[in-house]
Amino acid sequence: MDERRQIIRRVFFLLFLLAPLLDAQWRELGPAPIGGTSCTGRVSAIALSSRDDGLYYLAGADGGVWRSRDGGRTWTPLSDHLPTTSIGALALDPSDERIVYAGSGEANFANHSRYGLGIYKSSDGGDSWEVLGAETFGGRCIAKILIDPQNTRILYAALTTAGGLPAYKFDIAGAKGHPLRNGPLGVFKSDDGGRTWTHLGGGLPGNLCVTDLVLNPRDPRVLYAAVGHVFGDANNGIYRTADAGANWTKLGGGLPSSRFGRVALGMAPSDPNRIYASFIQASNATGEAAGTLSVCRTDDGGGSWTAYDPGSIHATYGYYLNVLAVSPLDANTVLTGGVSLWKSTNGGSSWTDVGQGIHVDHHALAWDAAGRLLDGNDGGIFRSDNLGASWTPLNDGLGLIQFYAGLSLDPFQPNILYAGCQDNGTLKRLGPGKADWDAVLGGDGGYTAVQGTMPQNVLAEYQGTGNLFRSTDGGEQFTRSSAGIASGDSNCFLPPLEFVPRTAHLLFYATQRLYASLNGGRLWFPWSPDLTSEPGAAVRGMAIAPSHPESIYVATNDGRVLATHDYGKTWFLSLTNVPGWPRVQRPFAVHPGNHLEAYLAVSAFGVDQALKTTDGGMSWESIDGDLPDIPANTVLIDEEKSPAWLFLGTDRGVVYSRDNGGHWEKFGTGLPNCGVIDIRFDPLNQTLLVATQGRGMWEIAYGRRRNETEMTLPPLRSK
Repeated sequence: MDERRQIIRRVFFLLFLLAPLLDAQWRELGPAPIGGTSCTGRVSAIALSSRDDGLYYLAGADGGVWRSRDGGRTWTPLSDHLPTTSIGALALDPSDERIVYAGSGEANFANHSRYGLGIYKSSDGGDSWEVLGAETFGGRCIAKILIDPQNTRILYAALTTAGGLPAYKFDIAGAKGHPLRNGPLGVFKSDDGGRTWTHLGGGLPGNLCVTDLVLNPRDPRVLYAAVGHVFGDANNGIYRTADAGANWTKLGGGLPSSRFGRVALGMAPSDPNRIYASFIQASNATGEAAGTLSVCRTDDGGGSWTAYDPGSIHATYGYYLNVLAVSPLDANTVLTGGVSLWKSTNGGSSWTDVGQGIHVDHHALAWDAAGRLLDGNDGGIFRSDNLGASWTPLNDGLGLIQFYAGLSLDPFQPNILYAGCQDNGTLKRLGPGKADWDAVLGGDGGYTAVQGTMPQNVLAEYQGTGNLFRSTDGGEQFTRSSAGIASGDSNCFLPPLEFVPRTAHLLFYATQRLYASLNGGRLWFPWSPDLTSEPGAAVRGMAIAPSHPESIYVATNDGRVLATHDYGKTWFLSLTNVPGWPRVQRPFAVHPGNHLEAYLAVSAFGVDQALKTTDGGMSWESIDGDLPDIPANTVLIDEEKSPAWLFLGTDRGVVYSRDNGGHWEKFGTGLPNCGVIDIRFDPLNQTLLVATQGRGMWEIAYGRRRNETEMTLPPLRSK
């Protein structure tokens, strides 16, 4: 009996160790939508049936393609399994609306507007898909797909670069070094339903972004292309073809001739000779000053134009948001989206703000078969029955939130966590449901930090240096907590923030240098020199060794990795020219029992995406093994397994290794192929949590012992 009992115990112990493999189904946690605001993440494209007023398709910026058959009351994700969930364009075949095209890669030019991997085509309404043009379009983004209504095998695709500024040695940030990122831009044409493509020339620039494309439905040989390189170019402008793309002419006749970047177009369905164009000022090198230049109108198909001044619609970042749509019934009724949404009912002569009551930052406009207006913005999708006088959110069940790195868990309450997300603030999870989330701080939410012994003390931030806030009541109220942080310091948009492990009040915050607080964030003082090598660069990732907090590892967005093992008294340069994503990340994991053993995830193509040091950063070795060439955003170590298990959050979900990086495989099933930006253990629920950019938060059952060991820490050195 004793022998049988021992065998049974061993079997149960083995089952415990293998629990992640046996119960390997990921579960979506939301938010879908955020409670209180009814918002979700960014919608980048909309395609609506012209015959069925309940059939809607939308694309999340990083959330894939979704379908509703009941006018937006319920939604179904259709493309979680495809190579990327980053989508920039949608189109329905007008002769057979079961045929759907989705252009991957979001063409909105922000650092988080990721690369595409081709065009997806479905012939059954989105139930199944094939990938077309992966080698033709990979690494760039599809801004528009048009279908010839008289011959629907003829398609046009407008291409742009992926998002971001060419700064800090990261090339184009959203492309992450994809090998095809510098391929041709402009307009491509297919004569066989998307199977093969031809790059169009004939006077149309092939090396500049085409930000919009419209087609005359009465004469589909006539198209207009908006060439809109966001930093400005002498060849920017509106180009017209009358022979289906063989030859193009740059239009003038009153159009702006210089100083403009992104251009949006809108053609009146009731009068294709009536076209509107919205022009954005050329952006400067820091991605600013891209305000509204003008809205122009032609009534003769582009021969002559009249310019109107709608006022400041796009703030300083019109490169990111510029959209036009004309009423299908009235050529004088036009809407343009920037920060807010504006409407003209007199052909552009005057404008009214109709974006009140819905989320800001508008990217997609369309009319359904019942004549209702749909608007896609940074808070999801909204519908109006009265041209913007009132709005209804359609975001129930729509999980599109783009989280940033820096999620935190309450150590005592199993459902409570905090995380920041793109343009929807810092969120607090209150319960197990997909809508059990509240926004507790605004802006673009970034890092959060929960004080371990007193979890009612929470820190959160929004974009920019020193925009740091502290709550003493579990996120109910926040007060600014940035005293001592120099407002002129550089930042990586959302500065890293970390409590020193198992301490009550000690935190670090990173600009181009580290700041320390000894009192939970009430007062800060500089703790390190400038850790960057270029003006404007900043720290984008930071990790503090749990067993030896004198050891700190940092990554900067000018490609440097540095380390200290004496609480920052001395630093040494560990690596240079490390590519990746220039915004905030959690790229490090330090072994909980050995401060000299650390791991680094590298968010780029064509490099070693997983690195390991065993000597505190003096040297690094690749542990890529058989890892596919996928950018890795974050890494986590489970040292309680023997050998330790390593987890990587990549641009296509989570992979793990049980042999120190020799072999990697997908972890679990059901997680969308979206970017995973943060991974944390949840010891209370015995789960693994991941924050994604585009599909919200997910968890999977994961048996792991909770380590309650307290440590005696060395004293913090004084300045």
